[in-house]
Amino acid sequence: MKLFIDTGSVAEVEEIAQWGILAGATTNPSLLAKAEGDAGEAIKRIAEIVQGPTSAEVVSEDPGRMVEEGIAVRELHEHIIVKVPFGPAGLIATAKLRELGHPVNMTLVFSAAQAILAAEAGATYISSFLGRLDDIGIDSIATLSDVVEAVHENSTGAQVLAASLRNPLHAIKAAQVGADISTVPYKVLKQMLNHPLTDSGNAQFAKDWASKPELQVWMDGLVDASKK
Repeated sequence: MKLFIDTGSVAEVEEIAQWGILAGATTNPSLLAKAEGDAGEAIKRIAEIVQGPTSAEVVSEDPGRMVEEGIAVRELHEHIIVKVPFGPAGLIATAKLRELGHPVNMTLVFSAAQAILAAEAGATYISSFLGRLDDIGIDSIATLSDVVEAVHENSTGAQVLAASLRNPLHAIKAAQVGADISTVPYKVLKQMLNHPLTDSGNAQFAKDWASKPELQVWMDGLVDASKK
């Protein structure tokens, strides 16, 4: 499973990209509204950093205008994916955008039935939401599993993107049920680092190393020699 970052913040992307884990990014109107600066410049910079698929969402409710907005955002950067909300207008726009050769991420998908329609309309990525389903008492992982099975059985080649992740367990379960991608908020990516045994292990290694100062002298000499 590939990992994208879900954010509108260039600073967050710059930090996480250094980990070497990002294959792409997703943005949405809400995330961009929270970020500082010009939205177009932020999207371009994020795409440049991740050097992979970067979703930028249309905001119109009219399918014709959605297509126009999609074509426009595609011009921001070669890695831009047009993000289109699910619904009748979104399906019409997706079909037209795909006809014109533009990749589409269909978002706000909450069921396998919706995912099938998105795939048939030509969506390149299908964003299956988790957290918002949990909020209303629906098993998000069971739904995601149904979406994955339905889409992967389909011959369109669409990829399932697990979205609206609220915690590391969502990312784990998404991988286990076969999602192609998870788009993960900055906060959750940071949480995925944490384990008390990692912390205690690092502390013990540091303590033991410091107990013999000659070891650091040896390491410093090794580094210096490698630079010559």
